[in-house]
Amino acid sequence: MSSPLFPVFADLRGRAVLVVGGGTVALRKVTALIDAGALVRVGAPTLNVELTALAAQGRIEHLNGTFAPRWLDGAWLAIAATDDDEVNRAVAQAGEAQRIWVNVVDDAQASSVQIPARVDRGPVQIAISSAGAAPMLARHLREQLETQLDESLGELASLLGRERHRIRARHPQLGERRRFFDRLLSGAVPRLLRQRQRLAAEREFSALLNAPAATARGSVALVGAGPGDPGLLTLRALRVLNEADVILHDRLVSDDVLQLVRRDAQRIEVGKQAGNHHATQDRIHELMLEHARAGKRVVRLKGGDPFVFGRGGEELEVLRAHGIDYEVVPGITAALACAAYAGVPLTHRDHAQSVRLVTAHARDSMDSIDWRALAQERQTLAVYMGVAGLDRLSERLIEHGRAASTPFALVENGSRASQRVITGTLADLAQRAQAHDVQSPALLIVGEVAALAGTLHWFGDAPLGAPATATVAEAA
Repeated sequence: MSSPLFPVFADLRGRAVLVVGGGTVALRKVTALIDAGALVRVGAPTLNVELTALAAQGRIEHLNGTFAPRWLDGAWLAIAATDDDEVNRAVAQAGEAQRIWVNVVDDAQASSVQIPARVDRGPVQIAISSAGAAPMLARHLREQLETQLDESLGELASLLGRERHRIRARHPQLGERRRFFDRLLSGAVPRLLRQRQRLAAEREFSALLNAPAATARGSVALVGAGPGDPGLLTLRALRVLNEADVILHDRLVSDDVLQLVRRDAQRIEVGKQAGNHHATQDRIHELMLEHARAGKRVVRLKGGDPFVFGRGGEELEVLRAHGIDYEVVPGITAALACAAYAGVPLTHRDHAQSVRLVTAHARDSMDSIDWRALAQERQTLAVYMGVAGLDRLSERLIEHGRAASTPFALVENGSRASQRVITGTLADLAQRAQAHDVQSPALLIVGEVAALAGTLHWFGDAPLGAPATATVAEAA
């Protein structure tokens, strides 16, 4: 087995670099080198349109002709990026003779240096190399890191660079300085920079720098977990879950989502049980305050979206009243996710020009609904509810003018592997739900668009009630 490569970040500012080749691959290398401040020479008989423009602007020097070893004179680095293996190897051999590092694109054996896949966040850069053995793997890892590292990291690094001397003066001992950085990086400064509140971030930084070493400030993030498929989490939600010390999660947050939580985070289930919602909500408030006051980063993890039938507004009011820092990370609410995974467009030019989101979890909420407005045609109803009230809901809608033949789609465990979709008409809604033993969580979609589930479904099994042979292709 060959020895591993030694990683190095090179300062190419004002230093000559030769790129041999005039095509698309060469352009990609040239662009990165210009960004790094290198003096770029491009050697090739012809250049593509973009490289020709760069030469005309004086941003690169064009060496016209076929490769000659003298092109390497004064160069610190060379890149062979032609489609001719003989030319590329000639560049590598000439570079070896002159002790100049040479990268031959897509030829690890001929290269004396590798150009890694790179994640760029201003002063912060992450380089990934497979030593040329698996460049597509390196690219895949780079794409994953791109989604996990917030763009504000660059601003954070710049702030720390500007304040480096103050930090060292205030915390001259290494151990003390490390503890300061732990507090800084887990505190409000990164969050404020991500929220584009630069002045507030600088004030928070100064306050933290001058604070006693033991000072710790907690915070709470209200995070929407979506309907269950972990792939529907936002990038920000994933980052927050990996930074949290304490997770207060609803009962219906899927196990797949909880698997993404930081391994050493404390998990506390705070799911509400029937008949005890108020007491449980008060306990949630107490837990948020308790852990945030202890200096911990708390995530209140809610199914769907925190602000859609999730009492997120009440929780923010409590946090604000007690001076606790907070942020909100939206999630994909059940109406959007369940409809999409069932193949039901919530609006459609021919069928529905509006959508109403309705909750009907209890008899009291049933009595307060404006049934006449909900019964109007050419609109879609997305009903968040327990399945026990389906009979009353269908009766009320029909009583107030909605046709008994109006289609429905009842989506159980939307977006999860166990998803089921039951379709029918409003007249037989309760009967069909009972026949198929539909359980919570389930979302009801009422309206003409619900009939499209039979032809537009794409996820999981075909809807129960639709023809088994229906396909997306037939719908088209």
